[in-house]
Amino acid sequence: MKNRSLQSFLQSYDSAVWVQFTGTVLSALTMFMIRPFLVLYLHERMNDAVLLPILIVTLQPLCGMAAGIGGGTLSDRFGRKPVMIVSLLLQTISMAGYAVADSVALFALASMVNGIGSALFEPAASAQVSDIVKPEQRAEVYALLHMALNVGAAFGPALGLMLFTWNVSVVFWLAALLLGMYSLLLWTRLPAALPQVSHKTGSRKSQSSLSSFKSREMRIILLLTLCYLPLGFLYAQVDSTLPFHLKTRFVNYKAILALLLTFNGITVILLQLWIAKATARFTAQRMLAVSYLLFAVVALGYGFAPSLLFLLTAELMFSLGEMLHGPHIRKTISETAPVERLGYAFAVFGLGPQLSRILGPLIGGILLGRWGGAVLFTILAGSFLVVGGLQFKLLQMRAALQNCKGHLPATTPPP
Repeated sequence: MKNRSLQSFLQSYDSAVWVQFTGTVLSALTMFMIRPFLVLYLHERMNDAVLLPILIVTLQPLCGMAAGIGGGTLSDRFGRKPVMIVSLLLQTISMAGYAVADSVALFALASMVNGIGSALFEPAASAQVSDIVKPEQRAEVYALLHMALNVGAAFGPALGLMLFTWNVSVVFWLAALLLGMYSLLLWTRLPAALPQVSHKTGSRKSQSSLSSFKSREMRIILLLTLCYLPLGFLYAQVDSTLPFHLKTRFVNYKAILALLLTFNGITVILLQLWIAKATARFTAQRMLAVSYLLFAVVALGYGFAPSLLFLLTAELMFSLGEMLHGPHIRKTISETAPVERLGYAFAVFGLGPQLSRILGPLIGGILLGRWGGAVLFTILAGSFLVVGGLQFKLLQMRAALQNCKGHLPATTPPP
């Protein structure tokens, strides 16, 4: 009976979804092995400098912003698979670059290549889900992929801490190997299908970037991208200022940071699919509003937690918030964007994470250096409350427009 249930579960999704799931586990392991400790590693290699390591880390999203829109457009025109494979090969090269780098210039170059590769991948991968998955299943599939991401979050930090302590070069070479395995998996197992075409236009010919924003759908996606910025800023602090803030409050701050990320990963693995199914009947605006309230609590927890127990409580709130936010916002993007512009739409939304990864460490570093972590995270908490309210109103407007016949066309073409 259990075998039948497992087989039924595996067959309930397209095989391409399981290819992405497996690959996401591999790539997430590399990301979470390196992400929490890269800025600290650069800090030690550069004679305890603070701003220079943050600037180098910031080069990743800066280059990613330039590449992401082009990658999304290319995936709409030529298909998701080639763009995803090129992206992974670039990330593989960047990991090898980190392993052999012995100067600031080489570390910066590796960060730039990594940023370009990472930015190319996400829009194509998200759009592929919309290409192959029925609308009613999309939130579940995005939740499944988010769960795969958190397999890496659960085990990557502890593995990274151990390897960084033992031999730093091994971390980067192992990351290059895992990313290379993912690219090989995509090459051999992912169908080389072109994206869907609009039945209105009958082609995949792209509009110019500027003219696309004349449509109401793309303007809504742009506003949702701006609403993402507080969350992106919070993620950016985990990679940059949070380690320094924890250092002022806890002795074993590196171990605590690894524990928080591992706790988050395990929580998402255990609960993500259940939460996705349990909240499927609720509207996106309600779930996203709840998630922003939870993120406000998380920011205050990071800023003022007096003990590890309080930090773990804040991290639990963070896990719940991202389990609500990730699947529902991606489903919203997939249902709002024109079918022939899915890759481009996800690339536009990807500007939010990229921009916040650029500005977040810089603004966070300035606030941390001048007023301390408590002020930094209090400001973040306030921004979640304000922007969360604006996002709720925006999604109410979107729902009203969908209910008006002809205002927002369906994203899935008729059979």
